[in-house]
Formats: sequence, C-alpha cells, structure tokens
Amino acid sequence: MKKFILRAAAVCALLVAPAIAQAAEGFATANVNMRSGPSTRYPAVSMIPVGESVEIHGCLADLPWCDVSFYGGRGWVAGRYVQADYRRNRVYVEPRYYRPLGIPTVVFQFDNYWDRNYRGRDFYRERDRWRRGPDWVDDRRDSRDWERQRERERRDWERERRSNQRDWERRQRDEDKWRDDEWRRQRTEREDRRDWERRDDGVRVRQDDGTVYERARPAPMVRCQIDDPYCEN
Repeated sequence: MKKFILRAAAVCALLVAPAIAQAAEGFATANVNMRSGPSTRYPAVSMIPVGESVEIHGCLADLPWCDVSFYGGRGWVAGRYVQADYRRNRVYVEPRYYRPLGIPTVVFQFDNYWDRNYRGRDFYRERDRWRRGPDWVDDRRDSRDWERQRERERRDWERERRSNQRDWERRQRDEDKWRDDEWRRQRTEREDRRDWERRDDGVRVRQDDGTVYERARPAPMVRCQIDDPYCEN
C-alpha cells in the first residue's frame, strides 16, 4: 500500500512539473503592446508598462515572439522587449536561452488561440480576415487606404471647385456692382453738369474740357405765344 502511494505521488509530481515549467517569469524592458498574434501587425490587446512582470508560456522557434500573460490578459510580445533572470543576470528572451530558462517552444494556432482569449474583443469579429495572416490584412488595409486617399482627393477637389465657384461668383458680383456704381456715377456727373451749366438768370455757361468755363452767352430768345397775356416781346 505504501509503495502504491509513493508511486502515485511520483507520477503526480512528474505530471505537475511540466505544467510548472510551462510558465517562466519575464520583465518588460519598455512600454510595449501585447499583440493578438506574433507580429506588430496584429491588433493590440493591451499595453505592458516598462518594468512590469509577465508570465512566459512559450516562444516561437523561428521567430523571437513569446506567448505571455499580463494581469489576466493573454497575448504575444517580441522577445527583444522581454528579459528574464538567468544566472543572476537579466537576459533578453532569445532562442538560445529558451532551454536554460525552461521556456518551451510553441506554435501559434490562430483559431484555438483567438477562441480561448479574444471572443469578447472587437477585432474578433474580423477573425476570418486575420486568419489569413497579418500580411494579407495589410494588403487589404493598403487597398482601403488607397480608397480612402482617393475619396479624400475627390472631396478636396470638390471643395476646391466649390471654393473657386464662390470666388468667381463673388468677382462677378463685384464687377456688376462696380459697373452699376460707375453707371450711377457717370449719370450723376451728367446731371450735375447740366445743373451747373444752367444758371438761375437764364444764361448758359459753356464748359471747356470740364475745367475752364469761358464767357457766358445769353439764353436763347423765347417767342411768346399769341394767347399768352404774361409774355411780352
């Protein structure tokens, strides 16, 4: 019975030991975004402040990206932003330190990882697009950026066209107003000239070049009508 219990305890220890080794402690060396995949093109999950500790669950064998936990959140951080204690020194998490630090190599299984960690996230609704990889999504984003740029250029062109149209209409109104003012000014000058040329005593003054007035001449004789009792010839 005692042997059976000892064997069971040994088996449990063997089963628990790998699980304990699955998570190593690391520290952020900068304010770094924890991503939803092993690339800076994946959506950000949260920001890890510099100096904060994270649990390292594993790293990719071909890329220096690690699967970490931070305050209940789960995501990926580049190894160049994570250090771990190794022989009383802190070293960056690189492939050569995976085994000494007890960090297993893992693979990124998109569907399983996103289903377990990001069901409540907004970007989870676009998982079908992200499943094809960040490069494909970036291509789509480039296309959308081009479309947005074209739309901005169209709006800018339309805005400039309306502005030019308003400027043209404003110039037209100014020209029309200037012509009206000029016509009124000339009419007023003509009327003033006629009024000024006609004196109260019936003598008309002839103007020379608009500046010098020469001699006065008598007003033309007005013949009386036959039946006008107030007119004397």
